[in-house]
Amino acid sequence: MKQLPIPVLLQPNMAVPLEVIVTSDSSSQLWNTTVFDLHSGSSLISYRGGNSTSRTLTVLRGEFLLSAQLGKNFINAWEIQRKDQLQQKIVCPGVVTCITASPNGLFLAAGVNEAIYLWEVASGKLMSILTRHYQDVTCLKFTDDSSHFVSAGKDNLALVWSLSRLIQLDSNHTPEPCHVLSRHSLPITDLHCGLMGVQARIATASLDQTVKVWELSSGELLLSILFDVEIMSVTFDPCEYFLFCGGSDGNIFQVSLCSQSLSRDKSFQADHSGNQVFKGHRNQVTCLSVSMDGSLLLSGSHDETVRLWDIQSKQSIRCLTHKGPVTNAFIMAAPANMFVPDSRPAVPLPRFSRHVQTSEANSGVSEEVCVRLGLYTQVSLWRRILLQYKRAKRPPLGVTVSLHKLIQK
Repeated sequence: MKQLPIPVLLQPNMAVPLEVIVTSDSSSQLWNTTVFDLHSGSSLISYRGGNSTSRTLTVLRGEFLLSAQLGKNFINAWEIQRKDQLQQKIVCPGVVTCITASPNGLFLAAGVNEAIYLWEVASGKLMSILTRHYQDVTCLKFTDDSSHFVSAGKDNLALVWSLSRLIQLDSNHTPEPCHVLSRHSLPITDLHCGLMGVQARIATASLDQTVKVWELSSGELLLSILFDVEIMSVTFDPCEYFLFCGGSDGNIFQVSLCSQSLSRDKSFQADHSGNQVFKGHRNQVTCLSVSMDGSLLLSGSHDETVRLWDIQSKQSIRCLTHKGPVTNAFIMAAPANMFVPDSRPAVPLPRFSRHVQTSEANSGVSEEVCVRLGLYTQVSLWRRILLQYKRAKRPPLGVTVSLHKLIQK
């Protein structure tokens, strides 16, 4: 049996990789999670302690690695650069089925059986418990601007949640989703949120052999694709030219989203217009991820392998053998602290509460929160853009006069 590559220690004169592969499998014979170099396939870091449930491996603030223990009621947490020391266990009221962290690092959401628990990371406060699903939650994803997240479950439903509504909601009112996406007829196995924040498109995969694409802002169904097999995983490329769907038979289906003949309901057929099939896995494909430049596709399978594919040629260019069915596999930008052993997180993880704290529980002191998500991030971005155009003596295109005056203050 092939062995995983021996971890490589980065030397002072070695370049830190821009993107890395992060994987886990169900066996945990050697380690829980491994980080590989995207281009060489070398093993860079391994995190020890337990094993990770599918769709629970996530990076928080670029400083912590989190994953739920397989079949257990707690979440493991490591500092991103301290691979051998498990930092904390976040105990939950039940078995954790999925986890996602907001891109801005402010919130953590976890599926616990059929409920969704939402925490504020800075304080560890449990902000809300969402009980709108009727069966286990299978996957959770935030939008890239951290304004919304989407949940999907075995009840065939995908729900769109507004984070600002949940935070400001009166504790006497039951939280409700913005949209209920209810066109699947069997459990949803995976979902993916595209870019562009509230203007993003969502893809959902299901055991009903379909993948559906939705508009997040309206909840409208844009596209439904029928396959010959159950679909276990789904993702877009960064430009959303293609949709990649992992089948229960080991095949990966590439669907062109730019075809002029694209109708709302269609059946998948391989052709020369962008619809193709990647063949190589021998069992269901449970994980899919695309590199930032859109040239490489990563797939993880229950055949105990992770494969890296060249999207243009459809050829498998690397195979990483694991000791058990792959539970998580994705490509991500390497956090700055990952390869700096002496670095420490700017803010340590707090203790995460297991109960929602009401105003009555806080010594009778009422609290009102008004949140404007992403304002700091947006202003910082516009400051950088304006600096680039400063010598041109004019604001860049798309900057309104009022926003321009606000940023100049």
